[in-house]
Amino acid sequence: MTVHPVTSPPVRLYCFPHAGATSQVYRGWQNLGEPRLRIRGVDAPGRGARRQERKAVNYHGLVRAMAEQVAADLLAERERSPGLRWATFGHSFGATMSLAVAEHVARQTGLAPVRSVLSGAVPPALQRPGALLAAVPDDELLARTAADGGTPAAVLAEPTMSRILLRMLREDDCVRAEFAREAAGLRVDFPLTLIAAREDVHAPPERVWPWSAHSTAPVRRVEIEGGHFAAVQHPKETLAVIGDGTDTGTDSDTDTDTGRG
Repeated sequence: MTVHPVTSPPVRLYCFPHAGATSQVYRGWQNLGEPRLRIRGVDAPGRGARRQERKAVNYHGLVRAMAEQVAADLLAERERSPGLRWATFGHSFGATMSLAVAEHVARQTGLAPVRSVLSGAVPPALQRPGALLAAVPDDELLARTAADGGTPAAVLAEPTMSRILLRMLREDDCVRAEFAREAAGLRVDFPLTLIAAREDVHAPPERVWPWSAHSTAPVRRVEIEGGHFAAVQHPKETLAVIGDGTDTGTDSDTDTDTGRG
């Protein structure tokens, strides 16, 4: 008798951008040869594909607005592809937002994600409360952003684009200022994958791993080489980690080292 391998249904992967960014940062991910994953970027209202919508001005408003987008897309996609599963990925600022949205959508639809992947972020208990950027001059904020290495030099050098970037960074900082208070009680019952880069000065591994307390399910910890934006700068490797985590039978606590040599 021939035994055929069991193929899991595909996963709709909702990707949440870091502070000051839109879902365009994920525009090339679908073409990187990870057939298990169907990539869908998620924008805040007032940005990217949702730029004509009124902005959400606080944490809970932003969670609701992004959850509505994800839930609507998920239900429509499941109509076309019965059995479709889903997961979330968020980097830095987007990590907290992705988990909050995943919890909201799961509660709203009754469909839990197979996994939420949190990259380059510390949990709410380790977040500094209050706005951090309000008193930072524009030139200094641009210099900090350049040093982090996650923003194209052309954006930083072009006056109009840099002004838009600064505005979005400050808007996101106002939302991030609420994380310590409003997201502290965030708890889920689905698995997490935590990705941390060894040279990340903002979210080193030992400050990323406490996200484990936010889930009652198994948590996978993945340590990689590089700085704060390593996970988004090496999307093929990151998608491989995510794809492995969404396969059936990989929901046990693990520590993984994926050094890139």
